[in-house]
Amino acid sequence: MRAGSTALAGTDPVAGVPQGESAARADALVTVHIDGCALAVARGTLVAAALELGQPGRGARLSPGAQRRQAFCGMGICGECRVEIDGRAHVLGCQVACAPGMEIRTDG
Repeated sequence: MRAGSTALAGTDPVAGVPQGESAARADALVTVHIDGCALAVARGTLVAAALELGQPGRGARLSPGAQRRQAFCGMGICGECRVEIDGRAHVLGCQVACAPGMEIRTDG
């Protein structure tokens, strides 16, 4: 809510949304951990998108020449979004939706 404005009757004064919707919005988020850093994303967000939201421009992996690589095709063909998820290596991040508590590791 903006400074100096007043809450409408029946709204949550913090979020400025109808009462009860704040909890629904919180339920719509999941928290994942990318290289040890927590990130809350909307339920259904793909891992490749979460990487960009959490670390813009950083990407998922390093090329053999040590250059940053980012998701490219978005359909699992190029492999540039490969990450480790919950200990499982070489998972295509563009094909997996974030789940609560998911541990995602990039090449660093």
